[in-house]
Amino acid sequence: MKFTGSDNYIATPDLMLAVNAAVTLQRPLLIKGEPGTGKTMLAEEVAESLGKKLIQWHIKSTTKAQQGLYEYDAVSRLRDSQLGEEKVKDIRNYIHQGMLWRAFDADEQVVLLIDEIDKADIEFPNDLLRELDRMEFYVYETRETVVAKHRPIIIITSNNEKELPDAFLRRCFFHYIRFPDRDVMQQIVDVHYPGLKKNLLKEALEVFFDIRELPGLKKKPSTSELLDWIKLLVAEDISPEALRSNDAASLIPPLYGALLKNEQDVHLFERLAFLSRARKN
Repeated sequence: MKFTGSDNYIATPDLMLAVNAAVTLQRPLLIKGEPGTGKTMLAEEVAESLGKKLIQWHIKSTTKAQQGLYEYDAVSRLRDSQLGEEKVKDIRNYIHQGMLWRAFDADEQVVLLIDEIDKADIEFPNDLLRELDRMEFYVYETRETVVAKHRPIIIITSNNEKELPDAFLRRCFFHYIRFPDRDVMQQIVDVHYPGLKKNLLKEALEVFFDIRELPGLKKKPSTSELLDWIKLLVAEDISPEALRSNDAASLIPPLYGALLKNEQDVHLFERLAFLSRARKN
């Protein structure tokens, strides 16, 4: 069974090839790309397309690799021992499975998403090398080895906030999701808003890509932000003409807060839009 995209997710041929290559090689698929380009959604669609359960491990700056395996709640065990609880005799009652353990213990193959791995400490990826390689880990408290019943399909996402260690990269199949061009972006919008007026879509895409191409922009709007903006345009019944107004008082597009996320970018867009329209006039 191969991943061929879905009705809800526009996957390019090279992305489909990357997913299937990682599955064939039985290696984690490392996905990089701008925020908002559908990296997390890819894991959801792969799981749905292949008919497999999805287990998600969302990484934070404070996340430790050990938490993906298990955590031992020594404090609760001490408290229960003081209260004379019967369950304190079995240490397993205080072992809490992490997402990797759940993926390893599943009766059928699952898709495991390790989301935004670059948010964690630089040593985080290296701390998982053995577990991802051998598909097993040791539980010291119970003196048992947990071995994966079925090797999960592992999808790891990164926003490129940190460089990942070479030893970790060697064990992954890598794919970079390039930002969609206008044709692919139109397909993506069509999936989410199939009844959208063509004139509105055309003008919205023109404004969106014009903003992304502004030199000096601090944060370029992403695919997800474009979809949010279009949703607002439809809800507020904004006309296509309003997106290309030459009115000096309307230099930035309506509901721009869905696209521009800081005051520097708003001021930059106002200045450049004013200069551009002044030259045209």
